[in-house]
Amino acid sequence: MERLSIQKALTDQHKEFKSHVANFRKNSKYNDVNNVINSLVSIHGEDKEIIITEQLVREVLEFPDDENSSTGFPERMVKGCMLRMGYSGPLNKANYLKACFTKP
Repeated sequence: MERLSIQKALTDQHKEFKSHVANFRKNSKYNDVNNVINSLVSIHGEDKEIIITEQLVREVLEFPDDENSSTGFPERMVKGCMLRMGYSGPLNKANYLKACFTKP
């Protein structure tokens, strides 16, 4: 795991509230022109616009920005990681289902 540039994204744990996530999703829109996500959220009764860019995600998750950083992973490694995380569904499908993960 230490070799992966996405280790922090996979291992960081933080608290999130379902109501906050639901409110963000309900009000969010993807802007094709600028490649950003805009959402209007209420903070202490005041509406504020939240803008999420690719650069912001890279900073928060500490993704490396050099051109030699991997952007894809071998299929065998992905399937092995899924099994180690307790995934019990079919591994050859295009989508992995959240319900097939064992609870931690």
